[in-house]
Amino acid sequence: MHALALALAVAIPLAAAAPAPRPAAPAFVAVVDAGHGGDKEGAIGPGGEIEKVLSLQIARRVAAALERQGGEVVLTRTRDVAVPLAQRAALANALRADLFVSIHLNAMPGAAAGHARGVETYFLSADATDASATAVAARENADRLAGEPEPLRDDPVSGILEDLADTEALRSSSGLAYAIHEKLVGRLRVEDRGVKQAPFYVLAGARMPAVLLEIGFISNRQEARQLASAVRQELAAKAIADGIAAWRRATAQARR
Repeated sequence: MHALALALAVAIPLAAAAPAPRPAAPAFVAVVDAGHGGDKEGAIGPGGEIEKVLSLQIARRVAAALERQGGEVVLTRTRDVAVPLAQRAALANALRADLFVSIHLNAMPGAAAGHARGVETYFLSADATDASATAVAARENADRLAGEPEPLRDDPVSGILEDLADTEALRSSSGLAYAIHEKLVGRLRVEDRGVKQAPFYVLAGARMPAVLLEIGFISNRQEARQLASAVRQELAAKAIADGIAAWRRATAQARR
């Protein structure tokens, strides 16, 4: 009996000291960017809605939806602070993220402000799809801080490698943009303003599929009021997450 008790006394502490199992690796890593922030308010709605506030609320909901899919999600900002545009894609690069999604609300000036509505989805291009895309990029790029450095391309070898990687990222960005856009238009039941290309500074330099979403028009009183509601934000977030899931499935099948 004495020997058995001694054996149990030794065995129990050893069992208790066994290392905990390692947590499972995330299914994917996503960086979700809430547009604007700090002194960069973005567009202002007719009811006082502020783009930087709504974009952060929606980004948080998108992050939660993606985490439910098993992803690891990092927000470029979690509170009302200014983040240089160049640092947003740089964060995604540093994390070796699988995708980068920037959340924004659209706006139209002048007499068209109250009439424009719907969803536009963008991926990066040196040339804008049309005049409307040029105007949207100009408005979003206005947040660029004075003195932000341009990417350096002094090393020709590095430049070639970067160009090759950028080509693949842009091709994948197109697929991601269409997948998310389809879900957003279908779930929100809004006007389909198309998938477009434009030179958005926030997307420049991203080494992974990257898109910018204009989820609705904050200049439209009805859409602004809807997008300020928790119900609409949750619907948009679920649509974005489902679009990402569809894109991931299509990408996995293409690799087989």
